[in-house]
Amino acid sequence: MSLSVFDLFKVGIGPSSSHTVGPMVAAGRFVRELVSSGVRPKVSSVRCDVYGSLALTGEGHATDKAIVLGLLGETPAEVDPDVAQKLAVEFYFNNPSRDWSPGQPLPETKLFPLFGGEPIQFRGKGTGILWHYDVTLPRHPNALRLTALDASDKELLQRTYYSVGGGFVVGEEDEAKGQSAARSESPVPYPFSSGKELLLHGATGKSIAEIVRANERTWRTDAELDAGLDRIWSVMEACIERGCRQRGELPGGLQVKRRAPGLFDKLSSISASANDDPLRAIDWVCLFALAVNEENAAGGRVVTAPTNGAAGVIPAVLCYYLRFVPGASPEKRRDFLLTAAAIGMLYKQRASLSAAEVGCQGEVGVACSMAAAGLAAVLGGTITQVENAAEIGMEHHLGLTCDPVRGLVQIPCIERNTVGATTAIQAARLALHGDGSHHISLDRVIDTMRRTGADMQSKYKETSLGGLAVNSVEC
Repeated sequence: MSLSVFDLFKVGIGPSSSHTVGPMVAAGRFVRELVSSGVRPKVSSVRCDVYGSLALTGEGHATDKAIVLGLLGETPAEVDPDVAQKLAVEFYFNNPSRDWSPGQPLPETKLFPLFGGEPIQFRGKGTGILWHYDVTLPRHPNALRLTALDASDKELLQRTYYSVGGGFVVGEEDEAKGQSAARSESPVPYPFSSGKELLLHGATGKSIAEIVRANERTWRTDAELDAGLDRIWSVMEACIERGCRQRGELPGGLQVKRRAPGLFDKLSSISASANDDPLRAIDWVCLFALAVNEENAAGGRVVTAPTNGAAGVIPAVLCYYLRFVPGASPEKRRDFLLTAAAIGMLYKQRASLSAAEVGCQGEVGVACSMAAAGLAAVLGGTITQVENAAEIGMEHHLGLTCDPVRGLVQIPCIERNTVGATTAIQAARLALHGDGSHHISLDRVIDTMRRTGADMQSKYKETSLGGLAVNSVEC
């Protein structure tokens, strides 16, 4: 399986990579197939059946809006979050005066201008978005099935897609052909699917970042790679900056207030020379993570890293490095992202990035592991110390559940990113104080994470049927 750094880091919009980005990608893919197959002119109506976790937390995760945007031809990387709402209001509600936000259901509507042709019936009897809360398809908890019908309700095209985490989408026909969510197979100079293989490649003297860079040359030049990495960081940085400015409550009805602006004001008011608190840098790390995940919860522009629910961990740790570590540089920033991506590839191949499949250990846990490895690398760690940092980052997230209150990516998701970021910093520092040797390998902890996720009850895996989601006090 050949994965790219840009498979792990993708520009999209909130609040969820599996429940927002994935469904938008799937809907867009369906429309493109309608057009390429030549049946688009015959389409009179479309139905989208949503199953399992994707249905149970779909409205809170804006799955319905994402499907609408995908059918309109929008993509997660290109759609403007500030106009996405207007697009859905204008083209789906058919009522420009109505407002919506994550957590609010879509009402009935009339005609819908499916991308590439005349308006069709969507949300009429037996069409539109149909939620199947009690049905889970066998291949993955996050599934949606799109069906196009002609004027006599004859089926023209039907496709089933699985949003398998981190914005990756696998079609049922892909599964049947043995294909995966990874990019098409291309021979790379340093293939790896385990930490052991990474360490063996590193025995030649190459760092993990150099190994990944060499593999990336299979698809792009160094200049293109660096430009892409710089683009990823610029989106992360812009998300932090916007999150520090936006005030008010997050959408969805929980009345969660944005805390990042107030914390930013407070920290900015403290003199740079003030040295009364040795943990001041940690406050800034928490701010960076809060800013990103509050933006994500509001449907803003984020980088899937490796998921939206965990989007704040890696930017917060990288921002910590750039702001508080002497000698930080753009080149090291790229090495951070390349190293982190390599670790994310291992989790993608050996376990899962889907909270619906393994709980939040597959989101914040993986992000912490990736960030710890990236930080250890740019702080001068050996390849074995980097592997140790990644192992520590996950080991202490094993068993972490995903139980979002009211199906929104807010509680406990936002604060959880601050804890994941600070844990990553400590994991990197702890690994750097050692010599790289340790009892539990990264491969073993990844395999343990996968097995733990399989053992975890489904109510703790992004269904809002257990944990905090049902034990929170309603005020």
